Amino acid sequence: MAADEPNIRIGRADNSSFAFGAHARAETRNTGAGRDEAAEELLKAVRELRADLTRLQQSEQTAQLDEALADTEGEITRTGAAGEGRLQRLREALTDAQNIVTLFASAAAVAGMLGM
Repeated sequence: MAADEPNIRIGRADNSSFAFGAHARAETRNTGAGRDEAAEELLKAVRELRADLTRLQQSEQTAQLDEALADTEGEITRTGAAGEGRLQRLREALTDAQNIVTLFASAAAVAGMLGM
C-alpha cells in the first residue's frame, strides 16, 4: 500500500462512536456516573411489574404494556435513564392497561413514579 492511500479499519463501535477522516478518532468514555436513585427505583418497579404481568392471561394490552416496560428497562440499563418519549409511551401503555393492572401494587409504584 502506498503512503498516500487511505488506511481504513473497521472494528467494533460501541455506543454509536464513529469517526471519519484522515486523523479522526472516536472515543466513548463511561463517566461512571451510572443511574441516579430515581432511575434505580423506576427500574426496580418496572421489573416488578413485568414479573407481575406474567401472572395474567396474555392479551393485546398486556403484550403492549410488557413491550413498553421492556423498552424502558432496556433504555435505563443501557443509558442510565429513560427519556421523556419513552416515559410517555409507558404512561400511555399503563393507561390503556389500567383495568387489568390495578390489582398490582407494582403498577401503582410505576404509575406514581411517572406522575400519574
